[in-house]
Amino acid sequence: MATETAWKTDAMALADRITALLTVVRSAEAEIGALLVDIESRGVMELFGYRSVARLLEHLADIPKSAAETVVNRARGLHGGHHLDSPPAVAPATAAAASSGRLSNPMIDTIVGALTEVPLEHRDDAEQHLLALAENAGYKQVAALGARIVAHLDPDGPEPDSTEPPIPSRELSLRRKRTGVWELHGRFDDETGTRASALLDSLAERRTGTNEAGDHRSPQERYGDAFSDAIDLALNSPTLPMQAGERAHVMVAVHLKDLKSGLGEATLGDTGTMTAAEARVHACDSMIIPAVLGEKSEPLNLGRLRRLISAGLRRALYLRDRGCAFPGCHRPPRHCQGHHIRHWAEGGPTDLHNLVLMCAHHHRLLHRSGWEVRIAADGLPEFLPPAFLDRQRKPRRNNLHQPLPFAA
Repeated sequence: MATETAWKTDAMALADRITALLTVVRSAEAEIGALLVDIESRGVMELFGYRSVARLLEHLADIPKSAAETVVNRARGLHGGHHLDSPPAVAPATAAAASSGRLSNPMIDTIVGALTEVPLEHRDDAEQHLLALAENAGYKQVAALGARIVAHLDPDGPEPDSTEPPIPSRELSLRRKRTGVWELHGRFDDETGTRASALLDSLAERRTGTNEAGDHRSPQERYGDAFSDAIDLALNSPTLPMQAGERAHVMVAVHLKDLKSGLGEATLGDTGTMTAAEARVHACDSMIIPAVLGEKSEPLNLGRLRRLISAGLRRALYLRDRGCAFPGCHRPPRHCQGHHIRHWAEGGPTDLHNLVLMCAHHHRLLHRSGWEVRIAADGLPEFLPPAFLDRQRKPRRNNLHQPLPFAA
């Protein structure tokens, strides 16, 4: 135990050191950008004899021209020139945050890119909201908020295509091997393949952000997880056709002691297996029906679809959380499950104050990591990060799903 504690202390010290160095590097990059814009506004030809500040930086830093141009373009979005005819800065507040080393280059590019599409009269408000989210989220979540703001302020989209699609040709086979692995093979027309690719692309994005470690899954693993999420979306659809008088579902049998401890195995369907820990996750709220067994394998409790979370209670969850409640997650309600804060197997009630809406990935993360969730005094969920992310374990919330406070 002492060795493990020392290792965790060393890990936190290393993480703190890396964070401090990143802050210094980012602050230096921001200062370099400000100097380049200053040189450009004063006249780089007169000062140094170069045709552009990008060429100057290319030789000063010994970097490719394309990399130098990227640095200069980023700096132009943050800083205005000294002359009256110089274009104003797109994101001056972002420049101040960047100078302190708090923003990565992808985050700066994301904010500047979003603000260039926002009308001038709303740009200051939009920038403040993007920067507020950037404090506790990754650049992809900030990009999602930027897209929402742009769509809100300019809702007109392209004209729909009224061309009739051709009759599609589709084939699919799904079979289970003796090892328990399932193989999927199919052929689809171009339209179906494009739609499937768009769906899986959106679900297979790398998980990035300040709240969790980098995503090290291979592309094949990410698309495999995306296919599993797509199945969850389909099973959660209220319009799913009935089968033998019931909605499509899977039965899982697990012993009560294994369900409470998370150890052991559970029987999945007719022949498959899953760990008791996985059964514990699915027992919260899913299209898997948990059948809890006693010592002699007698049925003690046969759960219902969605594990006692009624349609009305689910609607209340939708209205309160508006999507995955985990900080920085942009998944909408239809991608989410109801998580029991105090597990029902331990006597936790199935009511609004003991439930939180979470996507499958963050649902599993909560079951397996040092993150904790609770309902705050105002009735909204808040999350406590593990100590290696925040030694004070300051509560965090997901504000991405809240309505925009300003109108077009």
